[in-house]
Amino acid sequence: MMTNISYSGYRFPPEIIQQAIWLYVRFTLSFRDVEDLLAERGIVVSYETVRRWVNHFGPKIAADLRKRRPTLHPYPNQRLAS
Repeated sequence: MMTNISYSGYRFPPEIIQQAIWLYVRFTLSFRDVEDLLAERGIVVSYETVRRWVNHFGPKIAADLRKRRPTLHPYPNQRLAS
């Protein structure tokens, strides 16, 4: 999915990191809420780690998503009158 983002050197797999970021951003949860949700699924991670992931990977993921967003033109089939 996001091949240009390197997750090497991190203890958790990319899927866990992406899930934590997605939970934080999508549902506007606090870092501690994300920590609790992950703990319910058996993933022990501190809220501070979630904060670091969001600060480090969040802008990279957002930039990657922006690149893939199709450009919308207001009137694609009409030419400007001159």
